[in-house]
Amino acid sequence: MREISPLDGRYADQVSRLGEYFSEHALMQARCDVELAYLLALDETKLLPRLSAAERGRVEAARGTLADAAFARIKEIERATQHDVKACELFLREKLALAHPNLIHFGLTSEDATNLAYGLLLSRYRSSEQLPQLRRIVTALADLAERWSAAVFPARTHGQPASPTTFGKEIAVFVSRLVRQGRQLDAFRFRGKFAGATGTHAALAAAFPTYDWIAFAERFVASLGLEFVACSTQIDDGDGLAEYFGIVTRQNGILLDLNLDLWEYISRGDVVQAAVSGEVGSSTMPHKVNPIHFENSEGNLVLSTAMLHALSDKLTHSRMQRDLSDSSVKRSIGVALAHAYLAGEQTLKGLGRVSLDEGAARAHVETAPETLTEGYQTILRAAGVEDPYEKLRAAARGRSLGLAELHAWVETLDLAPDVRRRLLGLRPTEYVGVASDIARRAVADARQWLRAAG
Repeated sequence: MREISPLDGRYADQVSRLGEYFSEHALMQARCDVELAYLLALDETKLLPRLSAAERGRVEAARGTLADAAFARIKEIERATQHDVKACELFLREKLALAHPNLIHFGLTSEDATNLAYGLLLSRYRSSEQLPQLRRIVTALADLAERWSAAVFPARTHGQPASPTTFGKEIAVFVSRLVRQGRQLDAFRFRGKFAGATGTHAALAAAFPTYDWIAFAERFVASLGLEFVACSTQIDDGDGLAEYFGIVTRQNGILLDLNLDLWEYISRGDVVQAAVSGEVGSSTMPHKVNPIHFENSEGNLVLSTAMLHALSDKLTHSRMQRDLSDSSVKRSIGVALAHAYLAGEQTLKGLGRVSLDEGAARAHVETAPETLTEGYQTILRAAGVEDPYEKLRAAARGRSLGLAELHAWVETLDLAPDVRRRLLGLRPTEYVGVASDIARRAVADARQWLRAAG
């Protein structure tokens, strides 16, 4: 079979293992796991015929495992029933051979099993793949920020020369932004609905009117590591998923900003890439070393974010108690997240190849001494000079001034000797404020977050 998606073809070596969370096989296994966990929890209520020791053993052994042959059998049943969750139920009846097979899927609706299955899969993905990747990205950036914390770097606002900074501080901005989202991702809990066909527990309450099914449902959902949704229709409202997608979208946006900035820095020559032996940058221009990993990441981030926005919009809307459109849409959650994951891997590859060209960066800073006018007018304000901003604007706006011209302008002012010395002593390469301290603080905060993760 030929692949349709590049995720399953060109990029399979980087994302194929995500099939453990996002494939049809994984979804069916998670649904079966929910059904099996529910069967054991229902048995503990002692409301129905109890499972024998042998039956409980078969139930426990079936959890977390779904062989290829078993998955194929579920799909075979589904082709006849045209219902995926019913196929899981009938498969479990065959596999478990219970004395009382009606215990399986007792009082449930298919969405009870399905939404909890997605919660399990996304929780596992977040913990096993998504957060570890984010920590690797933060570690790589923190290392760069720490190494270059004091290295002077040209800044541009509106594309024009601005007060210089340090390369480490500029990278630390992304460190700080990603750590903030990482903490939110750490704290996020996926939600779970478990309340029957229209969210009323009607079937279970009809069978056992005096039993506290709300408390049972809350305990059961919590046992799966999910946050209990107490009030719902047949389906989970999707708000929790939208909140999660919001975190991922913000992370995508931060990485996109990083990719774009590094691309620009490479283009300007302030940042350089290591050439890898054997690689080709152009089919016709032998000299080229292209920022392909940042560009590839950019493209995948755009795709991921567009899909996540669409998912957030669709999954928070349903006709009355439910319609089936969400089921089709949910099957693409993995595609959206896989594009984000692929983007992260590409950014990491790019980060592994970049380095600051200190000489080039310093030279670019030195060629724009007009950026010192900010410091000049601030020192003059503090010294009580009347409206120094306007004086400097008239002298410098739209002009490229050298240090000699700036110093000549200073000499025209009636200033105290210490103020004059401070102005004449300013140099663009030293006009970076406390940038290195800011970078080090951001790195220290990131290291703390990374240590907390173990």
